Amino acid sequence: MVSIETTCDLENFRGFLIQSTCMSFIPEGYFRDEEVFPEKEGETGSIYIEAADKVSLKKIRDITFVNARDILGIIYVSKSGNTRLKWRETRGRIGKVSGEASTNSLVNLFSSRVLSREYTDELLAKGNASEADKESSSEATEPAQETAAENPIVTGLEGTLNVEGDV
Repeated sequence: MVSIETTCDLENFRGFLIQSTCMSFIPEGYFRDEEVFPEKEGETGSIYIEAADKVSLKKIRDITFVNARDILGIIYVSKSGNTRLKWRETRGRIGKVSGEASTNSLVNLFSSRVLSREYTDELLAKGNASEADKESSSEATEPAQETAAENPIVTGLEGTLNVEGDV
């Protein structure tokens, strides 16, 4: 889990939602319409769109597609519960994204341009630095283990670009 705090365009966050939840079955017309968003209720993942004007269009599987205007915020919780993100409008279609993300979600956030290359590199550097700190502190307190040398831990953006059912 990685802590996220950045700004992004609403359309990029919409792309992340679609990529993470319904890319394989979203109707093409909905995909191209910037006002159509996936929404989901339930115990296993959820997406809530807070908007001044919102109309339900069609339910496909466990996703309800909504036409939403003047979006104030979006709350996203993945199916596993490992990713919890909020997008809050700051100015127009630009908003602040904050929360915790799994490695699969990081891949989707990066590929949908919610996270920039520079920000992703920063996150990876912090992750690698904290892993190095953990390893050096455990080496000082515990005897060396051969299995750790044979199977080094590599952190990064493991996962797939389209993890359908992550919500």
